[in-house]
Amino acid sequence: MGSQYDDSDFIDADYQATPKTTYSSAHTSAPPSQSQRPPSREDLESKVSDTQQRLSELKRAQEELERERAGLEESRRRRIEFQTGREEMLLNLQRGIGLLDEAEFTARRDAEQINRTVVDLREALNKVNALRDENWTQENWGTELTRALTTLENARMEWNSARIKWPKLEAKSDDSSVKKNGTDGPDSIIPTSDFKALCRIGLALNWPVAGVTLVGLTVIILLMLRR
Repeated sequence: MGSQYDDSDFIDADYQATPKTTYSSAHTSAPPSQSQRPPSREDLESKVSDTQQRLSELKRAQEELERERAGLEESRRRRIEFQTGREEMLLNLQRGIGLLDEAEFTARRDAEQINRTVVDLREALNKVNALRDENWTQENWGTELTRALTTLENARMEWNSARIKWPKLEAKSDDSSVKKNGTDGPDSIIPTSDFKALCRIGLALNWPVAGVTLVGLTVIILLMLRR
């Protein structure tokens, strides 16, 4: 009886289909790829150069930012200086204008008052200079004397009023013109000619008393001689 099994029944088809190199590939390591290799000297030098270049660029950028910052700081400082200076000058100019306006007003007012005072003093001076006792007569000397005294009193009032208004008139002066007029001191304001006129006026005022006294003495002497 012949065998019922063929030789092919004992052969594994899957085993025969598997490549023979499968076993060897499982136990043999593959060569490293390009990305897994360590950097070479050239790679390191290139990276160092790239890094140095990047540092240089960053340094230049930093310097540029520093210059920009310095420019902004200077602009800010000048802006602050402008604002502060503007406010300061506005305040000073406004205050100065106000003070000078007030001073100008005061000066004009004083000038007007001084002008009026000068006009009054000149008028009084002209009136005093116009006093001429040598023109008086026996008939009118009493009336003229009264007018002269009134004129002098009015002039004295004008002078005292001016002295009160303008203290500068009280200042003592060593001006040679004062000495030239023959005054006794720096406070005297009456010239020699006016002083002589005043002496004559005083003599005229005292003349009646002197006459009465002289008459009285004469009478007494005559009475004594008769005895």
